[in-house]
Amino acid sequence: MHLDDFQTGLVELLPRLRRFARVLRPRDADAQDLVQQTVERALAARSKFRVGTRLDSWTFTIMRRIAIDEGRSNLRWGRVVTPEDDATARVPDAALADESLRVDALAVRDAIHALPDDQKHAVALVLVEGLSYAEAAEVLGVPAGTLTSRLVRGRQALIQTLSAQGVTG
Repeated sequence: MHLDDFQTGLVELLPRLRRFARVLRPRDADAQDLVQQTVERALAARSKFRVGTRLDSWTFTIMRRIAIDEGRSNLRWGRVVTPEDDATARVPDAALADESLRVDALAVRDAIHALPDDQKHAVALVLVEGLSYAEAAEVLGVPAGTLTSRLVRGRQALIQTLSAQGVTG
């Protein structure tokens, strides 16, 4: 079976969809279900996708709407950085990762985990997933200024928390 560009794009987005799903659903099984629902809905709504639109922003929006529709968007974040993550298999020599980096990564995960949901979602979309401010604001359904404010507060809280723990960039 040959995948077209749209399907290939969805497959390439799976690791990022999994990470964002963990923002919206704390349990791994729930996050995986959310990813599956998102991919199913994206495939079903494929005719609504416009060429020139970023597929990642479009699918993150679908995912967020599903989570909101199901009333689970306010659950605490379970995991962002996990050494056992599916994406880890593609990292060269993941088994040789420096222990101090692993400890720092877990500290970052915990610090993000502790943020209020609005800041956590902004940080996840912009800093973790690399969306632009405008794209993240669209995904979250807020004005760009609101997204910027949430991101600034989230970054400040992360810097303060991680500095207090001795974690440096």
